[in-house]
Amino acid sequence: MIALIRRQPRLVLAIWAALAFEFVAAVVEGIWPIAYLALATFLLSLLPNVFARRFFGIRIPNIFFASIVAFIFATIFLGEAFNYYERFWWWDAVMHSSSALGFGLLGVLFMLMLFQGDRYAAPPWAIAFFGFCFAMAVGAVWEIFEYAMDQNFGLNMQKSGLQDTMWDLIVNTAGASIGALAGFLYLKGREIPGLGAAIREFVRENRHFYRKHRR
Repeated sequence: MIALIRRQPRLVLAIWAALAFEFVAAVVEGIWPIAYLALATFLLSLLPNVFARRFFGIRIPNIFFASIVAFIFATIFLGEAFNYYERFWWWDAVMHSSSALGFGLLGVLFMLMLFQGDRYAAPPWAIAFFGFCFAMAVGAVWEIFEYAMDQNFGLNMQKSGLQDTMWDLIVNTAGASIGALAGFLYLKGREIPGLGAAIREFVRENRHFYRKHRR
């Protein structure tokens, strides 16, 4: 466990420390919903690494893992425990666009993985388009999930209904476009600062999936 903690980026350690503090404080004060959310957020932040490595043999680079943990913390703990979705009108848009950006990158990386990293097996625009479609598909499935939860369990995940759904899809489109563009530029030998480095690190950490890759 200590070795696992030492390997993590500082951002991840800071988030885990904040969750531990909030959990202890909530238990002491008897605020059980906050304690539950803090514990659930921490456990969920561990799942991506374990799931990816155990079932698919994929190593998640630090920059990706830190982004995933930050997203889980922002959307579940800050969004629900501290009601950021209601306090800040733009919070939901940021969460949707950032997740779509991430899925756009993953779509590009997964498609490139199918070609063992051969950048010339398919046109860069086709690989980038798949990344865009992948991110949009995930976003659409999430909107269906929100609708189903509202209809079957009386929740209010859609907030203003159609208006909320359409804005979610619009910001999903923006995030997916940026992720796909980052993949396209990477395949063309250029990059968007930060995003190109994330793609390079993922490929480097998973060379067994990208045997034909050359930069």
